[in-house]
Amino acid sequence: MTDEYVPDISWDQIIKVADDFIKTSSSRNSAFEAVVNLLHASVPYYDWVGIYVLNSKDELLLGPYRGDESPHSTIPVARGVCGAAVREKQTIIVPDVNNDSRYLACSLETKSEIVVPIIAKGAVRGEIDIDSHTIDAFGTADKDFLEAIAVKLSELFR
Repeated sequence: MTDEYVPDISWDQIIKVADDFIKTSSSRNSAFEAVVNLLHASVPYYDWVGIYVLNSKDELLLGPYRGDESPHSTIPVARGVCGAAVREKQTIIVPDVNNDSRYLACSLETKSEIVVPIIAKGAVRGEIDIDSHTIDAFGTADKDFLEAIAVKLSELFR
């Protein structure tokens, strides 16, 4: 689906806007908030968008998000797709959450998920987590786009 999607503004323009937010925000959290809002507003099948930050206890703590309320404000690195993305230090795309035993149910409407680690100084510092109400919503274009956003967000951890 997404390899065919063309946003109202290009992926590159969205990345530029995100970069501007990151460089001009007064705090890390305000930058996260701006990027989450941008992603949620820019791509119609990004139904839930959030950023998790890794703490010193190997837990992911939910930061700003848009979409339905999440029951997962803290996720141990040993659990879920989000934890797997941290452990593997790579993007994970789940085409159908009902077929992935790692998926931690958040909403009955969620059909697919993409989790993109934010890596700074060789270590995962956080991640972008996006759910869609569409099966197999995320493709190569989403992966490349969100990994570019994650590189920009990594600057907030240097």
